[in-house]
Amino acid sequence: MTISRRELLRSGAVLGAGLTLAPRWAWAVDTATDRVAAVGNYPQVASLVDRYATQGKLSGLVATAGWGEAPMEVIARGAGTKGDAHPIGPDSLFRIYSMTKPVTGMAAMILVGEGRLGLDQPLADIIPAFARMQVLVSPDAPVDHVRPATTAITIRHLLTHTSGLGYTIIQKGPIKEAYEKAGIVPGQVSRVPVPGMFFGKAAPNLAEFAERLAGLPLVYEPGTRWSYSVSLDLLGRVIEIVAGMPFDTFLRQRIFGPAGMTSTSFTVPANQAARLTTNYGLLGDVAVPLDPARTSVYLDKPAFPFGGAGLVSSPRDYDRFLMMLANGGRLGRTRVMDEAAVRLGTSNLLPPAAVVEDRFVKSGGFGAGGRVGLGQDAGTFGWAGAAGTVGFVNTRIGLRAGLYTQYMPADALPVQDEFRAAMLADVLARMKRAA
Repeated sequence: MTISRRELLRSGAVLGAGLTLAPRWAWAVDTATDRVAAVGNYPQVASLVDRYATQGKLSGLVATAGWGEAPMEVIARGAGTKGDAHPIGPDSLFRIYSMTKPVTGMAAMILVGEGRLGLDQPLADIIPAFARMQVLVSPDAPVDHVRPATTAITIRHLLTHTSGLGYTIIQKGPIKEAYEKAGIVPGQVSRVPVPGMFFGKAAPNLAEFAERLAGLPLVYEPGTRWSYSVSLDLLGRVIEIVAGMPFDTFLRQRIFGPAGMTSTSFTVPANQAARLTTNYGLLGDVAVPLDPARTSVYLDKPAFPFGGAGLVSSPRDYDRFLMMLANGGRLGRTRVMDEAAVRLGTSNLLPPAAVVEDRFVKSGGFGAGGRVGLGQDAGTFGWAGAAGTVGFVNTRIGLRAGLYTQYMPADALPVQDEFRAAMLADVLARMKRAA
């Protein structure tokens, strides 16, 4: 090892690279017996899950891990809703929020791999309304204090959050108000308004969302800065124009269907509602239901498929997505994506001059909707969700891992960072034993 665990964690790495030993141990299938084995294989992760499940703040947690094409291992504790006798598990449904972004990013990479979309193709080629954009003179300036943009937005910019677009959960002041007024609200939390979360009525469809967005100024000059944004939502509109079909249909036909992801969608069907978990808001030591499972806003069809934060999925389904990435686009005998497209999408696509100050991305790179590890962290790709979930792969060692729980805001507890640290500790320990 040429880098310490402490250095890896300080850099925000999801897992350290430089781990090139091929795993030589047997991996368990998801059964009640094998869950006991999984606890033994991942003692630090099991301790983390146990600790949070018994503290009472979180109703339940599911941790998953897998290697290569081997079945995932699962550690699950608690219930999907507090007081529910039915235990949480790998087939429970979770609002994965921004873990939707890598899915949308890979959908775009399918089109890139087929030559139907170019990484450095101007967005205006596909949506002409973005041909002559204006940029705010400063991020908090009035929306009429603008100058002409000197750089055209490209597909690369959309994939890597360097397009200059804003986000209502990030921006403040006049541009945030303008976004909300225009319906640039690419997500949902509850049937009632929640301060600090997605707020306002969303545009009625993706086409209208894109046209309204084009009429508002950019926050930054394209290509100059990594800034979390609605760019993956806009990419959904790009995909449906290029593919000639609705965005959600494209996902079903090209990713979810071939990958066997039968529980991933933008709407929870009524006959599957019992599998949905409750999302809680943490107010100090009190957990308040934000979106109760039985009356969830996700039981209704959203205004449009939110490509940046709209999917509901199960740990089993998302593990299949991660397995597909770890295996270069293939699941068993089924090829979901071209291998070159996967490799490109999980590589650093940031424009060379882009400034990155975000703590989750700094010292790393960014690919098709997810953070990319660099240097000793090379091979990692993944992202986290606003309700406590996180999922990533390390293609250099064939590892995939995820954590699923439901609480907001995600930074109210250090669960996501602690999961990465615990998984890293367990993997290093297992590799040491196997050497």
